[in-house]
Amino acid sequence: MAQVDPRIGSRLLVAALPLALAAASPLSAGEPASPAAAAVAAPAPAASALDRLKALAGEWVDVDGTMGMKDQVAVTYRVTGAGSAVVETDFPGTAHEMVTVYHRDGDDLVLTHYCAAGNQPRMRAKKVAGDVISFDFDGGTNLDPAKDLHMHSLRIELVSPDELRAEWTSWAGGKPGDHVAKFHLKRKKG
Repeated sequence: MAQVDPRIGSRLLVAALPLALAAASPLSAGEPASPAAAAVAAPAPAASALDRLKALAGEWVDVDGTMGMKDQVAVTYRVTGAGSAVVETDFPGTAHEMVTVYHRDGDDLVLTHYCAAGNQPRMRAKKVAGDVISFDFDGGTNLDPAKDLHMHSLRIELVSPDELRAEWTSWAGGKPGDHVAKFHLKRKKG
């Protein structure tokens, strides 16, 4: 029997290993993927929602004056953290400028809103359905939710790649407040 150089044998093994693993995979055999494998392949709702928020990068104009800035840039979106976060700036360059940072927390989409009221409510996306992302209060800093006025929920409707509606609901005294800020924005052209 002829002797095989051990270096050649190990190269053949290394080259054949990926082929053997692929042959053992049910996906390569044309069999349907298991539910677990399909779940791994599909992006998590939080990842998909964050990608949609990243697509908002740019300047956005107050369409109907509800922000007091009709036909002016009222909101900007910027992607940061090597694509891991989206920074929303409301009323940029004004005395009432506020920042909201969106990012993932495991399988969830979360935000921290740095409010002009001096507090920082955190919210977690409770529902991502179609073009709507709904966030609810999930703690915060510099506030007592049982007493202090704070933003408590946010609903974002991505009407189109160039249009969105947002609805921020406040709470005070441990219950919904009388302030709901509704914004209708369109992407600034040119």
